[in-house]
Amino acid sequence: MFVTAELLREQVIRPTLEYLGAWSPSTESFLFNAAIAAPELGLFSVKKDGLGLFHITPAQHRDIWDRFLAFQPDMASRVRGLASQRAFLSDPDRELATNLSYCTAIACLLYQRASGSYIADTEFVDKPVKASVSR
Repeated sequence: MFVTAELLREQVIRPTLEYLGAWSPSTESFLFNAAIAAPELGLFSVKKDGLGLFHITPAQHRDIWDRFLAFQPDMASRVRGLASQRAFLSDPDRELATNLSYCTAIACLLYQRASGSYIADTEFVDKPVKASVSR
């Protein structure tokens, strides 16, 4: 299967952000650019143990679940709904590498947290953030 950058934007990133209630032009553009050309430094830079489109590490993945989604049950349910039914339970980090929508959702949450935006379940307040946000 051949996936172009525009298909990635139109059929993965935008629909995932809309599903989360987090779509905005700047969030879409930031995630799209991070997916097609990972920055050298910052949140989505290439890391040795990074997984998926956004090079999310297992530690980042656990942290977003433990420190954010654990306290946002509606959002946690939406994100969990994107994951595979059985595979997620046996190896949640694998979803980052094999499930584009799930990986995009986790990336969106990491991006929102790094930008300092207030997140309340499915209502995001978008605020621009530089591509070189440090972890």
